[in-house]
Amino acid sequence: MSDLYVSDLDGTLLRSNEVTSEYTNQVINSLVDKGMIFSYATARSLITAKKVTKGINAKIPLIVYNGAFVIDNITEKILIANYFDDSVHSVLEDLFSNGVYPIVYAYINGKEKFSFVRELCTTGMNKFLESRKGDIRTNEVKSLSKLKEGNIFYITCIDEPEKLKPLYDKYKHKYHCVYQTDIYTNEQWLEIMPLEASKSNAIKQLRTMLDCEKLIVFGDGKNDIDMFQMADESYAVANAHEDLKKYATEVILSNDDDGVARWLEVHYL
Repeated sequence: MSDLYVSDLDGTLLRSNEVTSEYTNQVINSLVDKGMIFSYATARSLITAKKVTKGINAKIPLIVYNGAFVIDNITEKILIANYFDDSVHSVLEDLFSNGVYPIVYAYINGKEKFSFVRELCTTGMNKFLESRKGDIRTNEVKSLSKLKEGNIFYITCIDEPEKLKPLYDKYKHKYHCVYQTDIYTNEQWLEIMPLEASKSNAIKQLRTMLDCEKLIVFGDGKNDIDMFQMADESYAVANAHEDLKKYATEVILSNDDDGVARWLEVHYL
């Protein structure tokens, strides 16, 4: 029975320049070729995750959208999916009534799209959309009713904390909600996902699917605490939040020193 190795992406596997190094790519590709079962877990979409890890061409499962999906890195086939049920429509209506107009991710007619009403976008949303310019998933719509279309799996709100915090408090027990300041832009985000969609739950689902014995994880942020708590071994990179380090088996080299890859190269074989 094999072990499962899972790393967070931003701040952990990625260097501060938001890409994996050639060394990290080479180590992971080589060890997977030797039989290692490896995955990374990220809030990013498949497209943006693969863009920043383009040197990792091994056949591995990727946990994306904070656990909404597990997707094969090579075939891009969805291995595990966690969608909202119809109750999401009332959540969207509640957001609208509070003056919050989100970016909504859904599969529409079998294709992944993120939908938004341009004239209702905040400055933070426009910055985010500008960073996704040319993305084939872009779906600008003219009415709020269009944001309810398709199989919805992720809702992103980028707005003022005084508008988002009450909504986070309202929904944090019913859905999987992430309320945090973006580490790159300093904008306030509220992300709402199905309750089943979390990094830790996707890891559990993947571990069961692959029938792995031990779970070894790597991370840097407070949002990795639940992942650390469920693991057999957990390693915090040197640049990790102090709160996470309390839960770590050990603190390893930083993301900019390729801490995860260097640990794997020494310990896996």
